Amino acid sequence: MSVINNILNNKKTAFSFELLPPLKGNSINSVFKTIDTLKEFDPKYINITTHRSELVFKPLPTGLYQQVAERHRPGTVAVAAAILNKYGIPVVPHVLCSGFTEAETEYVLIDLQFLGITDLLLLRGDKARHEKSFIPIGHAHATDLQQQVNRFNDGFFMDGTPIKQQGNPFSYGMACYPEKHEEAPNLASDLHWAKVKVENGASYLVTQMFFDNQKYLSFVEACRKEGITVPIIPGLKPIVLLNQLTVLPKIFHVDLPDDLVKALSDCKSDADAVTVGVEWCTQQAKELIAMGVPSIHFYSMMATESVRKVASAIY
Repeated sequence: MSVINNILNNKKTAFSFELLPPLKGNSINSVFKTIDTLKEFDPKYINITTHRSELVFKPLPTGLYQQVAERHRPGTVAVAAAILNKYGIPVVPHVLCSGFTEAETEYVLIDLQFLGITDLLLLRGDKARHEKSFIPIGHAHATDLQQQVNRFNDGFFMDGTPIKQQGNPFSYGMACYPEKHEEAPNLASDLHWAKVKVENGASYLVTQMFFDNQKYLSFVEACRKEGITVPIIPGLKPIVLLNQLTVLPKIFHVDLPDDLVKALSDCKSDADAVTVGVEWCTQQAKELIAMGVPSIHFYSMMATESVRKVASAIY
């Protein structure tokens, strides 16, 4: 059963979360530890982030340095397979434009289909650290990546060659932004592209994190007026560090409500910030559940224990 059917067939607000593959050289035990902490809440799926290569300088025997591409978190396909094998929980690997050629994407699709993993989250991804703006080496937009997946589902490789024996087709979700994407000129433009994603096959949309439920509700209302009818899954993240008061708005281009800013400003330590983060996220989740959202997706990076506390209060 696909993730979207799993959500729609659930009688209550579904629970899901996102995790990162381990850093290169580390074992998968950290991933399993996160799942063991949260599996009691019956996650309907687990998202697995994908990370592009970054340019780094490696020393040569001559004393000079050579610029090479290196991935710090390899193994998304393998991690997805390991989770599915160990827990039987549906997995949703992220598939990115950023840092990947169309040919590399095609082989990811082949590998995932061989493994029986046919739920995806399609994203453009962030620019490389050394870039001033996003520079594609493959697809420039998530909607272009979407067309490749659709073409694969139709039975064709990227060069037009027919697939001799087709596997099960991919089902996928895509991202949306209640406070608009940082590169969108305005919300109307952002809504246009959200609608294009759905018209071209996205079965659901999952939001960037937000801390003001009214921003989410207003966005959903605007989407419905545009004829977007698929589930729009809210993405929540409990704050766990004092510096996130300034870091999160800068990196993710989200606004923090005045009451949350005041509460965090009064904190004396990260431990205080954790308490505020759990309380705020719990209240957000309770309000969203009361409004009947089909699912809540939690961004658990550095916040597994906080997500557990929130989930304990609402599920």
